[in-house]
Amino acid sequence: MIEATHPSRGDDAVRAPLTLDRKEALLRRILTELDSVIVAFSGGVDSAYLAWLATDVLGSRVLAVTADSPSYPAHHRALAITVARDFSLRHEFITTDEMSRPEYRANPSNRCYYCKQELYSRLEAMRLAHGFAAIVDGCNADDRTDYRPGRQAASEFGVRSPLDEAGLGKDEIRALSREAGLPTWDEPASACLSSRVPYDQAITPETLRTIEQAEDALRRLGFRVFRVRHHDQVARLEFGRDEMARVLDPVVREAVVREVKAAGYRFVALDLDGYRRGSLNEPLQLRPV
Repeated sequence: MIEATHPSRGDDAVRAPLTLDRKEALLRRILTELDSVIVAFSGGVDSAYLAWLATDVLGSRVLAVTADSPSYPAHHRALAITVARDFSLRHEFITTDEMSRPEYRANPSNRCYYCKQELYSRLEAMRLAHGFAAIVDGCNADDRTDYRPGRQAASEFGVRSPLDEAGLGKDEIRALSREAGLPTWDEPASACLSSRVPYDQAITPETLRTIEQAEDALRRLGFRVFRVRHHDQVARLEFGRDEMARVLDPVVREAVVREVKAAGYRFVALDLDGYRRGSLNEPLQLRPV
């Protein structure tokens, strides 16, 4: 495995950080050595850039695969289709069935492990059937500090993370995506709909539909960075700090309350801490996985 480090130049050598150009060159070299890959392609910033660059490097020896399930937002499904079409990616959808697994529905703190295990088992079967050399995902260098139990499943199936291996963080991937003309370059960070449900509260298709309807309504109202956290009859809304003032405008607030209740919630609460990634992990005090 290639790592984003410099060769030693003696005991006094200083290992300066790689420039963005050199990281991209390293990423291209990693992909070249992999020779043929299946890309786990969600349609988000990271996997879109990886699928695009892998196709630029390897051509038809790349297959971008998007997993479709009740926890996958329709907004991202549409984005994946758009990117694949506009940038001539080989692209397929597969249906994953994590909802049939009682471990997943129970929503333990390692829920993502069961989801990724389902995904990677399907992708591994495709890899073997079609002769691809590797499965790659969009994990980046910034994800090393996040709690991600799905990484255990990736390790079990030998999934590679070329963006991470090249030392590329989220802001760098956004910059490279913008340079490539990808529409995902400024797409807000996202995650599966199940990540909106507090751990140990059961996940059902009905719950996921309610969350998605509420988030679609907020998107139609013009918000970009937000989450609808599901607390039974209460929707706890997290907004990006720069959008907080707008939601407090009386006219906008009334529309937000009306639309979120129409999605199925009885109460609508505003989280004054604003949006932060993985806020439902805060009570766990877990180390990164």
